[in-house]
Amino acid sequence: MSSRKVFITILALLASTSLSCVSAQSTSTGIQAKIEDNKVVVTIDGKLFTCYKFDPSQKYPYFWPVNGPASGQSITTETSEPYPHHHSLFFGCDRVNGGNYWQESNERGQILSQGPKIVASSGGKVVIEDECLWKQPGQEPIIRDHRQIVITATSETQRLIDFRITLEPLTDIRILKTNHSLFSARVVPELSVLSGGTLINAEGKTAEKGTFNVASPWCDYSGTRNGTTEGIAILQHPTNRWYPSPWFTRDYGFFSPTPMNWLEGDKLDLPKGEKLTLNYRVVVHTGDSKEADIAGQFDAYKQTKPAANASDATPMERIQVSGDGRGFVTETGNLFSPWGFNYDHDEAGRLIEGYW
Repeated sequence: MSSRKVFITILALLASTSLSCVSAQSTSTGIQAKIEDNKVVVTIDGKLFTCYKFDPSQKYPYFWPVNGPASGQSITTETSEPYPHHHSLFFGCDRVNGGNYWQESNERGQILSQGPKIVASSGGKVVIEDECLWKQPGQEPIIRDHRQIVITATSETQRLIDFRITLEPLTDIRILKTNHSLFSARVVPELSVLSGGTLINAEGKTAEKGTFNVASPWCDYSGTRNGTTEGIAILQHPTNRWYPSPWFTRDYGFFSPTPMNWLEGDKLDLPKGEKLTLNYRVVVHTGDSKEADIAGQFDAYKQTKPAANASDATPMERIQVSGDGRGFVTETGNLFSPWGFNYDHDEAGRLIEGYW
């Protein structure tokens, strides 16, 4: 059998493996995901946990509902007063090159999903990747973002959403000072401080008065509804620029780790092509922050190395037969040593590679 036939067989096997991985949607019995209309629906043990909504009519993609483990009711609100443009759990920004990628009107800008993909759903987790374009109607996009979402159910009382986003400026970007910016959550009114809920940061400071404009690794919002206490925390990864970022918080239920309201020189310049990556972990839990051990959750999270988006990965080189026909090399000429080969045979027992 010639080395070229072996090489072709290797490529066929690799292609088959790759296709099976990409097409996988939901193989885990505990946590599953599927695309329905313009949303990715994620269930845990057959019960709805969250949806990643990406309809082109929206201002930006967002998660809603984000259901509590015990109640099955959303901890976040899709829209409510005051400021109904806060959609549950989302990422956006105002005052970007004169555009607005935060508030309701789409004329001044939208963050448009190009169609999320479920790239993994096994081993007790769901992985979703999406590419979004920041643009105003009739104009070229100014930012491309790549986002990876990893959802896990670590216990009956806890769910995690790991959110990684890489902003890639397609032109020179200037963001002016704004409190309307970056990763944010809005809890339902029943769990807000105004209704008796608790907003607390890593230093133990509480409510808007104690957490607003305070740099902290995490904040947690929890409260009791119909006799059940549940909450949601946002954790910042230490690799983030500006870590630990100050927080923009409100007693009516909004909280966001964002430096944009306190920028040096009241502006941020991002040159074309200079990527900015930010990582967050959302902990959806029963009980308050102490019962959920959010401090311990953060200690574990800060030890993790954020996974790269597929778009950030270094492209793999193609493998080819060496010039002397005695082995394999990469496109750049480096020696490639395969560990082994798989062979198949027909019904007569003949090796397929022998006559393929």
